[in-house]
Amino acid sequence: MADNDSNRVDWTDAELDLIVADYFAMLAQEQAGQPYIKARHRARLIEQTGRSAGSIEFKHMNISAVLDEIGEPIIRGYRPMANYQHAILDAIERRLTAQPVLWVPRPSDQLAEVVTPYLGPAPILQPRRERPRILERLVRKFDASERDFRNRELGKAGEEMVFNFECQRLMSEERPDLARKVRWVAQEDGDGAGYDILSFDSSGAERLVEVKTTRGSQTTPFFLTRNEYALAEERADAFKLMRLYSFAQDPRMFELTPPLGETVRLSTHTYEARFS
Repeated sequence: MADNDSNRVDWTDAELDLIVADYFAMLAQEQAGQPYIKARHRARLIEQTGRSAGSIEFKHMNISAVLDEIGEPIIRGYRPMANYQHAILDAIERRLTAQPVLWVPRPSDQLAEVVTPYLGPAPILQPRRERPRILERLVRKFDASERDFRNRELGKAGEEMVFNFECQRLMSEERPDLARKVRWVAQEDGDGAGYDILSFDSSGAERLVEVKTTRGSQTTPFFLTRNEYALAEERADAFKLMRLYSFAQDPRMFELTPPLGETVRLSTHTYEARFS
């Protein structure tokens, strides 16, 4: 695979471990809202590896490309560059196996009402593509859908943010009466309703909002339960799926409406094992 260093193309395992560790150190600071200077990190890596500044910059973008594929957050400013040597996959696997990236709520996340996520368009459904086998194995090992599904703290924080967003939206639409009726159903009644938040549009029609939150990018896959899918079919007029992404750094979201099969590719992920 191509590299941006004219003298040596392939990085050694030791060099890759250094730059992957450096990338995750910067990512941790960014997610914690702590300032850092990329030039200082780059200068240290130049000294440690003898690589050029351009080669190090390119390799950071390679790391972003792999992390984006497996649904992990990436550093802003290092756009994904997919033309990488396969050895970087092994280095990232070693790092994530030893030290998984954990989402730790910050004070601003715990007070979700102070953050208003940007509401933008949903991504366009793309044709199915085949990944290299080594990358596919990594995607399955660090399953982003499973990780986000089991992270109840992350899910709760996302629901709170959307709950406040819905209240603020109705207030801005001069419907304070409806804003007062918005309910965080998952918090008040528990899971099982097939949606998390009962809200309304400005005319008073119900919005049954299911929230899916990830630290990953806009296209990170997510789980949809059988109950949620059934409700989307039954109440297609009211069901709304709000997808929150880049949650740890710059929360953004988009909305999906039924029929969901027209906007996402649905596939069976698990099997139910029964004895009768």
